[in-house]
Amino acid sequence: MYKLSARQILLIALLSAIFAAGTVACLDRFSNRFQPNSSAFTEAQPAGVTDPSLATDEQNNVEVYRALSPGVANITSTVVQQGFFGDVEEGQGSGSGSVIDDQGHILTNYHVIEGAQRLSVSLGGTKKYPARVIGGDPDTDLAVIQIDAPRDQLTVVPLGDSDKLVVGQKVLAIGNPFGLDRTLTTGVISGLQRPIRARNNRPIDAAVQTDASINPGNSGGPLLDSHGRMIGINSQILSPAGGSVGVGFAIPVNTAKRVVPQLIEFGRVRRPKLGVGTRDVNSLRNMPVADGVLIMQVAPGSPAAAAGLRETTASMDGGVDLGDIIVAIDGEKVTNQDDLYRILDKHQIGDSVRVEIVRGNGRVTVPVRLTEVPDTRRSIRR
Repeated sequence: MYKLSARQILLIALLSAIFAAGTVACLDRFSNRFQPNSSAFTEAQPAGVTDPSLATDEQNNVEVYRALSPGVANITSTVVQQGFFGDVEEGQGSGSGSVIDDQGHILTNYHVIEGAQRLSVSLGGTKKYPARVIGGDPDTDLAVIQIDAPRDQLTVVPLGDSDKLVVGQKVLAIGNPFGLDRTLTTGVISGLQRPIRARNNRPIDAAVQTDASINPGNSGGPLLDSHGRMIGINSQILSPAGGSVGVGFAIPVNTAKRVVPQLIEFGRVRRPKLGVGTRDVNSLRNMPVADGVLIMQVAPGSPAAAAGLRETTASMDGGVDLGDIIVAIDGEKVTNQDDLYRILDKHQIGDSVRVEIVRGNGRVTVPVRLTEVPDTRRSIRR
């Protein structure tokens, strides 16, 4: 048997330690490319903000603004177009965002950066940083951009918990309305679980309503609680005249917690789908049930096809053979396509769900394993 000398054992131990340290460093560096700093997903109260129960309202406003405004970005988007006579025309828009980690990732609205050829970010003062789009999700109107800035110039805005909000709770909004840099407005939560829609008409679930003034340019900026934690991303206003009338909406921060890691890793949100094209039952005549979604098409190779769900087809006599009607998923009622989208959006790729369908004169529950399905046909969206 071959015996190792003491010197050889020490050499092997040293090489093993160097290899292990290098492996850990590489893995840490690789993971940091794709994952936002974990501190951004905590509820830690920012330094410099006194417990609101021990401070006056004015002191709280001053401290939250002083601590968090350096982490609120002023985003300028530029669109370059060819003019009618061959000249180049530039259009600019502005919005807001929040620094969410020490890698320079900034959370904003998708509509702030949509279609932009150039993006620049100011964190205060005259210095501007070019920014690149990391990922965007039009369905939730959220996007992540990134700047290369020194870490000591980055103030991370911590994320709170939007599931713990109550109506009447104080909130603060920081943004850049009409290009006015880092403006603070205050108010309360006026309502919860408000249904709003993204620009692509997708439903955004459980939006936060506030009377804190939100105007053009505030989009993408943080809605903060009195501890200085982001609890929403300011997104929309309800206004007949286009200005603030005290009815604003923010996307819940818990939606961002679910979306942001995927935007950083994949550049998009990988959503599980059934692989079906549907119509709302309540928009059709002579249906066997009042609510649900009728399956019009089933994509080949999709989860729906693998589970044996049936699509609507033309019958031999020139009529229509109805496909399956989805009325519930995992016991949660499906009234329309919005319900179907909302329920599926809460699941992950690889999850299994129990789909309750109306087929003919009976009801059947079918197990379906969800996967990511490419849109092979324009109507196959769920």
